[in-house]
Parts: sequence; C-alpha cells; structure tokens
Amino acid sequence: MDTHIIEEGLVKIEVPDFEKVSAKAPVFYNPVMEMNRDISVVVINQYRKEVDHDISICDAFGGTGIRGARYSKEIPGVESVVVGDVNPLAVEIAKKNMELNGISNVDVQKNDANILLQSNKGLFDVVDIDPFGTPAMFIQSTAANIRPGGLICISATDTSALCGTYHDPCLRKYGAEPQKTEYCHENGIRILAASIARNLAVNQKYLHILFSHSTEHYMRIYAIVKRGGKKTNESLDNIGFIAHCPNCLHRELIHGYAPTIPESCPNCEGKYDVAGPLWLGSIWDKDFLGNMIKTAENLELNKKDELLKLFNSCYEEAEGPVTFYDIHKICKKLKISSPKINDVIDEIRSRGYFISRTHFKLTGLRTNMPLDELKQLILDIKEEKLGVEA
Repeated sequence: MDTHIIEEGLVKIEVPDFEKVSAKAPVFYNPVMEMNRDISVVVINQYRKEVDHDISICDAFGGTGIRGARYSKEIPGVESVVVGDVNPLAVEIAKKNMELNGISNVDVQKNDANILLQSNKGLFDVVDIDPFGTPAMFIQSTAANIRPGGLICISATDTSALCGTYHDPCLRKYGAEPQKTEYCHENGIRILAASIARNLAVNQKYLHILFSHSTEHYMRIYAIVKRGGKKTNESLDNIGFIAHCPNCLHRELIHGYAPTIPESCPNCEGKYDVAGPLWLGSIWDKDFLGNMIKTAENLELNKKDELLKLFNSCYEEAEGPVTFYDIHKICKKLKISSPKINDVIDEIRSRGYFISRTHFKLTGLRTNMPLDELKQLILDIKEEKLGVEA
C-alpha cells in the first residue's frame, strides 16, 4: 500500500494514498476533518485547564491515529490515550505513527468501539466518538464509561437523517421525529443532544453542553458529564418538542416527553409540523467559549482563522433563543425581496431585543423579537428604502 506523510498540528502522520474519502478506504483518514480535530484540541486543552488532575482520553475510532497523536503532543497534562480501531491495518499504521512522533503514552488497540470502552479498567476523563455515520450505537457505552466530571466529544455525519431528509433512520437511530426547516441543522444537534441525555440518564448521569456546531457534513457536541439522580431528573426537563408552522413560520416550544401538542398554529391556523423529542436547553456555554477563544489564539493550528470565526459566531449567539429565522424565507412569505441583513439587525438591536447572526445559516437571525413585529420591521425597512429611491 502506497503512503505519504502529512503534517497536521504538531505531528507528522503516515497516511495511505486514496482517491476518495469513504468508509471503504483501507485506512480511514479525512483531510477535510482537520478543523474538527483542531477544535477538539482546543476544547480538550481548555477542559484540562479547568480540572485539577492529568487526564485519560479514549479515541474510539482511531484510523491513522492522528487524533490520539495530536492529543498526546498538543495538550499538556494528558496522562494516557487509548486509540482503538477494528481494522488491523489501521492499528498497524497508528502504532507506526506513534513511533514516528516519539509518543509513548498512547496505547493502540484492535477493538470494536463498544468493547474498547467497556474492557479498559477504570473510567475515562475524555471519550471521543467520531464515527463514519451515526454515533447512536456507541452512546450507551460512552455514557457508562465516562467519569463523572468527564468530557464527551461526539460527532454525527448522518446529517440527512438528523435534518429530516430521511425520516425513518432518525426515528430508528435517535428515537426522534426530525423536521426539515430552515433551522434543521440546529434541530439535528438538539435531537442528538436529547439522545445523549437519555442514554446518560440510564446511568444517573446528565450533560452540560459546552460547545456544539454544525459544519459541512457533520455535527459535533462537546459536553461535561455529571452524576446525581435528582440533577439527572431535572436535566431531562430540557427535553421536549418544537411545533413549526410552514405557512407563517411561527414556532412553539413544548417541554416534556408526552406533552399535549396543538395541531394548528394560533397565528394562521396552519397545520403544525412537529420535531422531537429534542434538547430545548442551551447548546453552548458562553463562559467556556470565551476561554476557548483565548486558548485557541495561543495554539499552533492550521485552521485557526476558520476556527476562531466559528467560535466567535457561536459566542455571539450563545444566549439567544431556541431556533432562528431565515430572512430570505420570511421575505419569500411576504413576497418581497430581502433588505440588507445588517439594516434589519441594527433596527432589531435599536428596539432592545436580542439579535445575532448564526453559524448554522448565513441568512439566519437569532432573535427574541416576536415574529409579527419582525415581519413588519422588514416591510418598513423595504418601504423606507423604496421611498428614498423614489
């Protein structure tokens, strides 16, 4: 098998030559996920700063071993890393890559991810689940084998299911009804978060989400796991449903596992589309995000500019309401062309409402301004602009 050397972060990695990134590649390595790995390095660095002991990490989908190698070399205070893969060729290459970088605290094992998590003595401080596809079948093992106070890092690349393009797979894998709306990627993260929360609850554990994002073809959640029956029960109060009106774009949050959900919109009597159960709590910790930004600025990262742009965008929207509006979709309903988005933002802010852009969509506005007032504001801006032009 032909290979070549790539440099990423502070490591050099031998990777196989391949024409197309796919699960069928002899050893899986995806160069597009470099920013994903950069983000993970920043998050775990910040997490390590906030705990009072060295940490153990499990990378359950090792591939070439690049994550494990980077975690060892780029995060101070990593006591040990366990890297796993079911592919014997991947295990062989990962071991070579540890030798190539002079790394001695990484143990590469040939194992299925679930068995890897369950067979290692003691609990991990950090568990990283980054599969090719859904993480659904690995969430319970993660929940059972993460230390209270530990950090879970979970990716999902089956965005077509989480975002509502494929309905049945979402029901099957996440036990949730998806919804194909302008904010479907946010819904996808919230469906994934609710699935994680339910699996943690079985072990009397609950999650505190530090950071989440939807980038290109995947979604990713970073969360601290805590323990306690009462707090776990309280955490589950964050699970519920979103009822969305495709006619007027009104949406309603309904908390609970089996709540009474209205069939129609109170504004226009249009039939609701319903998504859930999903997570209605926060999907960002603004304080942690602020510290991540400072940490990232001091690290050597190839994708630093893109990463900081994402972090700052999420920082701005972190305390906003659940879901956002797409200005183009609103204007389509109003049968007008869209005004400049910055003009709309300035006017919303001048009226004292929360307003931010969102990393989920370039034309998205996250605001607590009532929808009817937002529509009228947009109409007024357009009318004023037409008056000036006349």
